[in-house]
Amino acid sequence: MTKYYIGIDTSAYTTSLAVIDEWNNIVLDMRKVLEVKEGKKGLRQQEAVFQHINNLPILIESMTNKIDVFDIVTISCSNKPRNIKDSYMPVFMVGKGQAFILSKVLGTKYKEFSHQEGHIGAGMMNGNLKDEVKFISLHISGGTTELLLVENHKDNLKVEIIGGSLDLSVGQLIDRVGVQLGLSFPCGKKMDEMSQLGNALNLNVPINIKDDTWFNLSGMENYFKDLIKHYPYRSEDVFATLFNTIAFFIYKIIINSCIQYDIDNVLITGGVASNKFLRQYLKDKLNKEKISTYFPKMELCTDNGIGVAYMGKEKIF
Repeated sequence: MTKYYIGIDTSAYTTSLAVIDEWNNIVLDMRKVLEVKEGKKGLRQQEAVFQHINNLPILIESMTNKIDVFDIVTISCSNKPRNIKDSYMPVFMVGKGQAFILSKVLGTKYKEFSHQEGHIGAGMMNGNLKDEVKFISLHISGGTTELLLVENHKDNLKVEIIGGSLDLSVGQLIDRVGVQLGLSFPCGKKMDEMSQLGNALNLNVPINIKDDTWFNLSGMENYFKDLIKHYPYRSEDVFATLFNTIAFFIYKIIINSCIQYDIDNVLITGGVASNKFLRQYLKDKLNKEKISTYFPKMELCTDNGIGVAYMGKEKIF
C-alpha cells in the first residue's frame, strides 16, 4: 500500500494542492493561479479568499479521482506567512479550514506549517540540505524578501530572520519596473525572458545595504522609474540591468551572512528564485567563494503545495 502525504497552500496568488508518497515522489502537483483583472496591480485579500473558496473544492475533487484517499497518512496546510508571532493573512484560513475538515473526515493526521516553511521544504526535499543541521535561506518573492538562519531539527525547523528588505520586496520592485514599461501584472516571467535578449547598462545604480544583511529598495525603484521616464533605453536592457543589480546585492548579503554565521550552505527559494539570470549569477559567484548554493527546481520556486506536503511527512509541526 502506497502512503500519501497531502499539502494545501492558499497563498496570495495561487491555490495549491499536492500529493507526495513515502519516497518523496511527486504524485500530484495541482495549482490554480488566481485571476487578476487587466490593468490591476494585485488582489485584495477578500478577492483572493473568494477565489480560493471556489478553487479548492475543484482541486480536492480532482485528487479524489486520482488516488485512494484512504491511503492518506497526513494532511498538512500553510496556516500563515511566517512562523512568527502575529503573522497572519486571511487567505491561509481557506486552506487551513479545508485541510482540517478533510483530516477529520478521513481520520488522518493534521499538521500546520507556515507558507515560508513550505518554500524551504520544497528546497530541502530530494537534496543534500535535508541532512544539514544549519543553513542560510533567502526567501525572495512578491511578498517577502527575507534572509533566514534555518536550524533543521528532527521534529521541526527553527527559522530566524537575520536580514532582508526594510521596505519593498524584490518581487514588488520587479513588478513595479515592469508595469512602468507597459507589461501586465505580474510581469516577472516576461521580464526574465526579455532580459535574456538585453545587455546590462553601465550605470551607477544605487545600492543601499545596511548592517551587512539589511537593505532598502525604494531608492532603486525611484532610480529605475526615473531612468525609464527620461532615457530611451531598450526595455530588454533595462530589465537586464535591474536583474544584474538585484543579483549583485543579493550576493553581497549572502556572503556577509555566511561569514557572520560561519555557514557554507545556502538555499534560495520563492517565486523570484525561478529567474534564470539570478540563478546562474548566484551559482557562479557563490561557488567561487566555496559556498554550496541550492535552488528548488524551477517549478517548485513559485507557490505550491509540495513543500508543505514534505514538511508534513518529515516534521511533527
